[in-house]
Amino acid sequence: MANGAAQRTCFVVMGFGEKTDFQTQRVLDLDKTYRTIIKRAVEEAGLKCIRADDVIHSGVIDKQMYDLLLTADLVVADLSTSNANAIYELGVRHALRPNTTIVIAESEFKFPFDVRQLLIRPYVHLGKGIDYEEAERMRAALCEAIKTLVGKKETDSPVYTFLPNLLPPSVAVSQPAQRAAAAVSAQLDAAPDDTTTALLDAFRQARAQSDFLTAKALLTKLRERRPNDPYVVQQLALATYKSKLPTPKDALLQAHAILQELKPDSTNDTETLGLWGAVHKRLWELTNDPQHLNEAIRAYERGFYLRNDHYNGINYAFLLNVRASISAGTDAVADVVLAERVRRRVIEVCTPLAAQGVKDEEGNLDRENTFWVYATLIEAYVGSGNRSGADDAKKKALELNPEPWMVDSMNDQLVKLEKLLAAAPHSS
Repeated sequence: MANGAAQRTCFVVMGFGEKTDFQTQRVLDLDKTYRTIIKRAVEEAGLKCIRADDVIHSGVIDKQMYDLLLTADLVVADLSTSNANAIYELGVRHALRPNTTIVIAESEFKFPFDVRQLLIRPYVHLGKGIDYEEAERMRAALCEAIKTLVGKKETDSPVYTFLPNLLPPSVAVSQPAQRAAAAVSAQLDAAPDDTTTALLDAFRQARAQSDFLTAKALLTKLRERRPNDPYVVQQLALATYKSKLPTPKDALLQAHAILQELKPDSTNDTETLGLWGAVHKRLWELTNDPQHLNEAIRAYERGFYLRNDHYNGINYAFLLNVRASISAGTDAVADVVLAERVRRRVIEVCTPLAAQGVKDEEGNLDRENTFWVYATLIEAYVGSGNRSGADDAKKKALELNPEPWMVDSMNDQLVKLEKLLAAAPHSS
């Protein structure tokens, strides 16, 4: 900074990873919010950005957090998914500082209290993703708000609004906290690879390269920091069974044990249900134990009906046909009919997704994820007997120039489905 002045600091309080908003049953990728909106806006405004998860270990709200809530030049609080820690930390900030606090939240967030004078700046998630234009709009608006608030320092805390004679902590009291906060900032600069954000980035890179052993190791370290975070547990279970070590069955049983922490029998978290279904589906394929097949079907069914999720839905329909193939009479017919109905709903869900295409963080077409939407649509068309629809969707999917293994995976699944359909019973 010019003239030796210390760089101003913004402390960000929010959840991380993919979280389910239980008010809407949508899964929001909060890391994407941080990367594409908050961090960029803060840095464009000239402040240093520190996220709470980078300094708070094991989910414990400790002295470092309180120091930063007191001394940070700015706090941005994202309350999306009604994150309890973020709401609490916002309250602490409002009690300590009369100004320089910005509150944002996903547009469908409903504040649990009647705080009408609190300005909450909304932005829109499209499921896990954020539209590129929306990210650009919110980033520009947030950057401008930061510059304005840091410069004018108008009261934005409800505490100091209703108690105008209340005095904030004095400079003398806050100086030790300022030194402690500066030490935290220096520590993060000295060891950037050990922050939660850095570990998450490294994990995603390993997952993208199908290096599930490395992903598992990174997630194990993240779990030490955030032992009660569902996203970390979910991803650890995924990396564990994908690693197939020491054997595929052992890896699945380990993943099964990890997911037990999330109470899959009673949860309404569709991500957990999808993983629970995947583990039992693979255990069925290895063991031919009908209990695993039925458990997978129950998990995918709940995950599908809770959120109309096409991943859960297409797997649910496929396993209904599998169960029909080992059943007889009306039970088999009922499963076949239900599978056809589920696929019709999957087609309704996937058609607009495929038409608009999945976008990446820069607003460009995400070819891989768009291909998988088409692959789901193709399978649903084939299962519904709409060959022309399947052929048209397949042509568009191949125009995305997918990797050969992606096409092979899609075709292998279609071969399995064709065999099940050929042997399926029909109602008279």
